[in-house]
Amino acid sequence: MNALAPGASMRVLLLLLTTRDADITCAILEDNGLTCHVCRDATDLREQLALGAGAILVGEELLKVDGVHAAIAQTLEVQGAWSDLPVLILTGRGADSLAVGDAVAVLGNVTLLERPLRVSALLSALRTSLRARTRQYEIRDHLDALERARDAEADAVRRKNEFLAMLAHELRNPLAPIRNALHVLAMDDGDAQRRQALHATMSRQVDHMVRLMDDLMEASRVSRGRIELRRRAIDLRHALRSALELSAPLVEAGGVTLHVDMPDHPLTVDADPVRLTQVFGNLLNNAAKYGRAGGRIWVRASTVGDCALVEVEDDGIGIDPSVLPHVFELFTQGRRDRNRLQDGLGIGLALVKQLVELQDGQVEVGSEGPDKGTRVVVRLPCIAEATDALEAQQDVLSASPRPLGRDAMRVLVVDDNEDAARTLALLLELLGMDFRIAADAPRALAIAADFEPHVCLLDIGLPGMNGYELARRLHADPRHANAVLIAITGWGGAQDQQQAYAAGFADHFRKPADITRLSAVLEATRSNLVRRASTAA
Repeated sequence: MNALAPGASMRVLLLLLTTRDADITCAILEDNGLTCHVCRDATDLREQLALGAGAILVGEELLKVDGVHAAIAQTLEVQGAWSDLPVLILTGRGADSLAVGDAVAVLGNVTLLERPLRVSALLSALRTSLRARTRQYEIRDHLDALERARDAEADAVRRKNEFLAMLAHELRNPLAPIRNALHVLAMDDGDAQRRQALHATMSRQVDHMVRLMDDLMEASRVSRGRIELRRRAIDLRHALRSALELSAPLVEAGGVTLHVDMPDHPLTVDADPVRLTQVFGNLLNNAAKYGRAGGRIWVRASTVGDCALVEVEDDGIGIDPSVLPHVFELFTQGRRDRNRLQDGLGIGLALVKQLVELQDGQVEVGSEGPDKGTRVVVRLPCIAEATDALEAQQDVLSASPRPLGRDAMRVLVVDDNEDAARTLALLLELLGMDFRIAADAPRALAIAADFEPHVCLLDIGLPGMNGYELARRLHADPRHANAVLIAITGWGGAQDQQQAYAAGFADHFRKPADITRLSAVLEATRSNLVRRASTAA
């Protein structure tokens, strides 16, 4: 009785001595808003019980008929733990008869109704039984919900464990060549060509680890609803070209042939260009990682109706039909090739869906199955043509080195991670800048009093006083009011950046910092100082 036929769950099944008694009783019940069904015999009763019932009304005499008592008893025996089907027996002598006594002993939830019986008493007894039956169904639904929740929790735990194992695997992949390269350099770093090759290897592996960490941070922001956009009118083709440029190394490494088809006219959408580049970059990276070695990737951009359409298709390993409905869930991955490195963490498509929908778009994924390739379609609503000023994208941080003035630029590095601080100091030394290192805010304030830095590279997660408070205290001191403060931190969300700017930081870098961009910012700052000094002179 776990699967009930539609509309059958609250029926009163009647099995009375004569057909006339059953028909009259059924008519009275239906006139008073109850649903009933007249059973002809034990076989019919058994069939109707299998379809579902709210209660049974049976005459005492029929309990003695072959099969009736057994039909009820067998149904009750297999009913769910939540179920206690009410059985109402019309009797002339209470529980004195042997048949009634057996029914009371065996059938459980039995109510005896002695004849002659008023209609109002019959209706009251049935309604009471049906109300109890309704509560049983509520308990059943609650138990089903609990079971689904337990299943979902068990599935979440399983996926979390699989994800952690996969994360460990993905992190070990780049750590192994980094460790090997460091060991070789420690043994002998005299060969310049070999040293250059090892540096290139470590750089590639660190870049991969940075991508993994970025994906994890993005996944965290998605789960907490912390994604923020800076939307404006842009030409979608610019974001697509940026994504193609960023994904080029991965595409080339796989020996994949890339076919790009974009229109000559702008595809103007209201979107965040950085996030849109991230969307297309994720799709291209997936196509490259899960594509066929020496295979093909097709990228098509077009206008369909009032939407801009971007398709990314590959002829790679495809997606199993059982996985396809779950591809947009965090940490979901399909088949993984043991020989395929750097498959990622199963985060990309979840991010893609979130970012596209936040920009009023839609994304679909299709695959005909394993080894049949994958096709992803992104749709974004077009807007009216935008001006060149709205479409232009500028890199305000690019700057070329300028000659130093008489004095080197002074830089204060504050980070409680000694290795992070010292490697930054090595960069400053190579750039010809004077530097000091502090591991906490009190030490940084003490050093700054004598050193009077032009630039402060501050970690945010410092012990005791954090980087935000340190920044405010530095700028509150007239000696450091004009110092350029740059945050270099593991906290890289949009809200973290806003908080940094509010605390007086001029720029914000997420660890590990982009050294090329940081160098450009430092060189630009030094150039400004030299220019000011020349003007003052």
